[in-house]
Amino acid sequence: METSIVGVGVGITDRFRTVVEEKIAKIQTLAAKAQRLDVKVTHRVYRNGRVPDETVELTLVGKGPVVRAEAVDGDKFVALDLAIDKMTEQLRRAKEKRVDGRQHPRGPHFEKGSGSLEGIDVQPASAEVLHAVATGSIPVQSEEEDYSPVVIRTKSFEAEWMTVEEAVDRMELVGHDFFLFVDARTDHPSVVYRRKGWDYGVIALSTQAPPAEALAS
Repeated sequence: METSIVGVGVGITDRFRTVVEEKIAKIQTLAAKAQRLDVKVTHRVYRNGRVPDETVELTLVGKGPVVRAEAVDGDKFVALDLAIDKMTEQLRRAKEKRVDGRQHPRGPHFEKGSGSLEGIDVQPASAEVLHAVATGSIPVQSEEEDYSPVVIRTKSFEAEWMTVEEAVDRMELVGHDFFLFVDARTDHPSVVYRRKGWDYGVIALSTQAPPAEALAS
């Protein structure tokens, strides 16, 4: 597996590269088909007196969905350990889910005969709820504002059409508690989220015409 290591605001030493090569063995064991692991180390210094920290981001690329994990600590070696542990757990959960699904089919699945989704909660949501899940309702804090322990980052992605089952798998691989996608069966924007164990839920936004007052404005 090819490994790429880059630093932003911090130099990458030979010792760190050696430790990375030693630590990724557990990842290779769980992701034998992985082609490349990108490691990004970012050093952040804050103006408000907050102690600088190191963020380690791991991106595993191969045949199938991209797998990501991230961790933050004052020591980049500790952050590396935490990120690798996260990615290892994500890969292990995805592997156990595939094995368990073959042996004991359960959780969300599509019934071809009835055309319904079984083992998953589907409920409508308002445009405001879906917008809040996707983007958050609190403005992003700029560096000029007073310090707050709440840090909100925003990311924008191209819409992806997929089935609910594919969205669940993608959510497990990226290690998030929810995943935003467009349902390939309905063309509705939807969010799949983790409940307990292997149970999942879906919030779907039904397409409808905008209210008359919105058109008038």
